[in-house]
Amino acid sequence: MYLHLGQNTVVDTEQLLGVFDLDNSTVSKHTRDFLARAQKEGRVVNVSMELPKSFVVCRDKEGETVYLSQLSSATLLRRSQERLSLDG
Repeated sequence: MYLHLGQNTVVDTEQLLGVFDLDNSTVSKHTRDFLARAQKEGRVVNVSMELPKSFVVCRDKEGETVYLSQLSSATLLRRSQERLSLDG
């Protein structure tokens, strides 16, 4: 199953580690450090032409990739649940 993140970007939900609200989660220093390290290592993909509202962390063979999305974490969660109910 796949999750559409916006701007023609989809990720395989098998690789999905988490969906996070950007405003709430970046209060934590650990999260800010994680995002800064991912940016420095070139593992951040901005799929938003607007101000991002959420970030999605996926794991593949090369490691973790962080996707910045203009969609809210609630919208992404709803999309994933709707997909699950269709498949189930």
